[in-house]
Amino acid sequence: MNVILLERLSNLGDIGDEVGVKAGFARNYLIPKGKAVRSTKENRAVFEGRRAELEQAAAEQLGEAEGRAAKLEGLSLTMVVKAGEEGKLYGSVGTQDIADAITAEGIEVTRAEVRMPEGVIRSIGEYEIDVQLHSDVTVSIAVAVVAE
Repeated sequence: MNVILLERLSNLGDIGDEVGVKAGFARNYLIPKGKAVRSTKENRAVFEGRRAELEQAAAEQLGEAEGRAAKLEGLSLTMVVKAGEEGKLYGSVGTQDIADAITAEGIEVTRAEVRMPEGVIRSIGEYEIDVQLHSDVTVSIAVAVVAE
């Protein structure tokens, strides 16, 4: 199924690109979330009329993300958790825990913006965690996990 993207998506394309995606991805995610519309003559004409408005909204989102990234730059978190004698945690530190800790520092971050490709943290140590605020803006923060 061909769709016209209404915003920049990191693995698909930029605003206005016509891309081919699987029908289920388009019907269940892209179209309901307002990220794309079906590729038809009518939709192309409507999109061309709204192109400037969509590009301005994308630029505002990028500027807002860069502002939040400047606040996150150089941030260092210390997570105090219960751990055994060998350094293994009783439980784990996940994306929600890190997002809550960053929000407690005064910078609004959602769980979906925290990237942990290796999975949750299960042992004491220092880690570099990426926070992706926009498809073009990613900031690394230092997280130190220490025992209680």
